[in-house]
Amino acid sequence: MTHQNQAVEEQFGGIPAVWLRFNQFEAAVIPSVGGNLVAYRDTEQGHRYLREPDLNNMDEFRAAPAVYGIPILSPPNRYEDGRFPWDGETYQLPVNEPATGNHLHGFLHDVEWNVEGYGVNELESYVLLSQEVKEGHPFHKYLPFTFTVTLRYSLSQDGLQQQLKVRNNGTKRMPNLFAFHTAISVPFDAASQRSDYTAKITIGQRRELNDRSLPTGEFQPLTPDEEKLKAEGVSPFFAAMDNHYTAVPQNGRNYMELTDHRTGHKLVYDVGTSYKHWMIWNNNMEDNFFCPEPQMNLVNAPNVKGASAEEIGLIGLETGEIFEQTSRLYPIPAQK
Repeated sequence: MTHQNQAVEEQFGGIPAVWLRFNQFEAAVIPSVGGNLVAYRDTEQGHRYLREPDLNNMDEFRAAPAVYGIPILSPPNRYEDGRFPWDGETYQLPVNEPATGNHLHGFLHDVEWNVEGYGVNELESYVLLSQEVKEGHPFHKYLPFTFTVTLRYSLSQDGLQQQLKVRNNGTKRMPNLFAFHTAISVPFDAASQRSDYTAKITIGQRRELNDRSLPTGEFQPLTPDEEKLKAEGVSPFFAAMDNHYTAVPQNGRNYMELTDHRTGHKLVYDVGTSYKHWMIWNNNMEDNFFCPEPQMNLVNAPNVKGASAEEIGLIGLETGEIFEQTSRLYPIPAQK
């Protein structure tokens, strides 16, 4: 069914949220927990495209917000011993992953985001969220850079659009390292099974990771299933994955495509070409979701020697500069 197009403040599992509705689509954002877009649905088809928190156990979501919805990570993934060298200085991040002795996932995915506004017009419903990083902010405590990051989510006839914008408000060059730990539901159709699905992702080479989940500098040959992953597609549960790949756009696009072969419906996650790396994680195949994570920088990039900054995504913004990247998550109906 279609419903009235709107952008409204409502609850999600007892937590204040902003709900967007446009045509058959609806989405929910929780500003107080990382600005996480925790739900994206097609109400006509009955599809739920993201791994949503359990409405009856939101404490699980609060404890681990990075494995639901679309969490934003900055700086993303792991940093050896918490060390973060940048422009002649070495900053120390907290070691929050004791098993590896690394820092993991940064400081934006669990903090409260400001709602700058929301609304609806004849073309879309939208919400704009912002994070002002300055003295007193958890990010600034460890990485003393001053910047504004905004997330704009909108629903239209073309599905869900995400716009990430970063502005350097400080007096020194800042690291511009972002990723999204996007948790895709498999199956997204409740009548289908995991075995009905294949995924295609525009991966290139697989990075070798050591026992601390840090890149060694070497590449590993792709398995036959990984070759299928970047070509015709394969089950996203062909093996337990916590893998790091280069991104190689195909036909000018950097994307994940998930196909339900029972119904013929597809879900496309077109992330944009600024994300030069993919992390792919499926939680040891233990649940009905996997995470195709678009990531700007190589894992542990500030500590990597002998590679160009452009190659490993170790990029920065000078004073006053703005970075912007748009991604889209949209369905393609079954072809009749």
